[in-house]
Amino acid sequence: MKKAAPKKKATAKKAATKKKTSKKAAPKKAAPKKKAAAKKPAKKKTARKPNPAFMKPMTPDTHLALVVGSKPIPRTEITKKLWAYIKKNDLQNPANRREIVADDKLKPIFGGKKKVNMFEMTKLVSKHMK
Repeated sequence: MKKAAPKKKATAKKAATKKKTSKKAAPKKAAPKKKAAAKKPAKKKTARKPNPAFMKPMTPDTHLALVVGSKPIPRTEITKKLWAYIKKNDLQNPANRREIVADDKLKPIFGGKKKVNMFEMTKLVSKHMK
């Protein structure tokens, strides 16, 4: 049979912590503050320049002209006008807002599809610009 190991006495640290818990804790001294490192001045951000290809006026075909107008306008403006039309006529699917439900004017632009994803929409619309 093995002999039972003798019990160790409480160490001084444990005894000290037991005493501290019974007494009120002494306030801790604040650590000395370090000097902040000198910060480099932030670089000024330059305004982004639009890509000239997006700003080139494009002429919409007859189907797209019914929605955005027949004047040559940049692609960015065509997209803005198209989204304004979609929101005005509440053509986004309420269950999935990324999906656009085509009405009579948009069906020929979307290639006859009833529903189109918003990312697929830009690809389909680009086919209707000259």
